[in-house]
Amino acid sequence: MTENSPFTTTAHERRSLSQENRFRLLFLFMAVVLVLPVLGILSVLVLRGSPGISLDFLLEDPRNGMKEGGIYPALIGTLWLTSCALAVALPLGVSAAIYLTEYARDNWFTRLINLAIINLAGVPSIVHALFGVGAFVHFLQFGHSILAASCTLAVMTLPVVIIATRESLQAVPRAFRDACWSLGATRWQTIWRVVLPNSGSGILTGIILVVSRTVGETAPIMFTGAAFYMQYTPESIFDQTMALSLHLYNVSTQVNDVPKHLPFSVALTLIGVVLTMNAAAIFLRMKLRGRKKW
Repeated sequence: MTENSPFTTTAHERRSLSQENRFRLLFLFMAVVLVLPVLGILSVLVLRGSPGISLDFLLEDPRNGMKEGGIYPALIGTLWLTSCALAVALPLGVSAAIYLTEYARDNWFTRLINLAIINLAGVPSIVHALFGVGAFVHFLQFGHSILAASCTLAVMTLPVVIIATRESLQAVPRAFRDACWSLGATRWQTIWRVVLPNSGSGILTGIILVVSRTVGETAPIMFTGAAFYMQYTPESIFDQTMALSLHLYNVSTQVNDVPKHLPFSVALTLIGVVLTMNAAAIFLRMKLRGRKKW
């Protein structure tokens, strides 16, 4: 090919390709740097915690001041707290997102609401804990219970649900709404029959983020409903309960002479609960994505 051929790579193109390759390597390096700590943490937990994982460990109650036995009350309590928090946060968060996206006008009031949502997302968890004590434990007189702890967790995770749902609703093409309205459908019929079914995958993304944060929180439940030590599982939302995150803190710092593998086994179980719940939500999200109409 001659030097004057129009298909010859120019010096400018070679510099651009070289720069592109350098950026590709840089981004690859950054991705590896992010993944390596996660792999390292999981490796340590599996190596040091897996010897203590067994069916008895999962199904037995703690004994001898939590130095022996299993984590069954804490495991069940974590499921209680997460389920109740989702039951409170999802309806409120999705409803708020629908109002802000589909009904509210762009004025000073809605801008103030958006600012409040952003600020609420940045409030430390210990502040949410103190709010939960004042609002739910004392003012609403829920007492130290699963209900008070779950409401506190729900308030803490509301911004995540609202933001994820809003982005999902806004991703639905405007043409879908116009087509429904032109056929005589009301705004609510359009939202219920068209918009929400096509935004379900984004809402499930919010659920994944909520579950990941709710399961691992300690301060909000420590002040509002989680117990240091219990030998029974809760029977209603007005009972106290143990939780895996608080139990991990206790056996790591508050209980003396625990087996060396115990904190790592509890942490590994906690990660397993999070991954299991997230896997179920991701599976549902993939199913819903396959039903999208665009």
